[in-house]
Amino acid sequence: MFLDPYHTQAGAGFRISAQQASDFAKRVAGDFNPIHDAGARRFCVPGDLLFALVLSRFGLSRHMDFRFRSMVGDGILLSLEENEAGQLEIRDEEGKQYLEVGREGETNLDAAAIEAFTRCYVAFSGKNFPHVLKPLLEARGVMFNPKRPLVIYDSMGFSLDRLDLAEPSLELVDSSLEVVGKRGDVRLEFRIIDRGEPVGSGSKKLVVSGLSEYDPDAMEAIVTEFYRLKETYENAGRA
Repeated sequence: MFLDPYHTQAGAGFRISAQQASDFAKRVAGDFNPIHDAGARRFCVPGDLLFALVLSRFGLSRHMDFRFRSMVGDGILLSLEENEAGQLEIRDEEGKQYLEVGREGETNLDAAAIEAFTRCYVAFSGKNFPHVLKPLLEARGVMFNPKRPLVIYDSMGFSLDRLDLAEPSLELVDSSLEVVGKRGDVRLEFRIIDRGEPVGSGSKKLVVSGLSEYDPDAMEAIVTEFYRLKETYENAGRA
């Protein structure tokens, strides 16, 4: 199973090490957000990895909503269960909730369809920066702290007309940024395509913290560093 390298079973639960999380972010999502680096001071597991693990265990439902409640740190023992209300939850040993998932409608448990949808969504999600976020921030005249960039996952949801997906892909339909003080709420609307036919839609919300006045030189340096890290990582993989 393609997610096996990115988590470790521990009895009835599982753990995600910082290295496993970092590898998933870079290899699968193409996400070089420094918060997912194994040595990051404010490290957290990518929300997309939690999303992928939920689908791999419980399947792909017609309607799903994901709400990220807390950031997962290195090696925390986690459980993924269905609660009495029918919602899926990721919690730690002390009961702290990290992810809550609501779902409705029929569910597809076919591993190939689940993997195809997971990979296309995660690849789409990994392009948040700089492709989508940079122009949004620039247009509003704000940016995150270049020394401590913090962009976190708040929620996402989608609805599918059918579940027999073979070659799914996602395309951005609309994006917006609402600025409230030093916080920015980013909303991304997307369409789900399969074999050239629209089969669903969804939306995603990100939170950008520590906003300040937009600095073109500082942003350019961040983008340059992003592509340098990406090229270095990809070259190392080919060596």
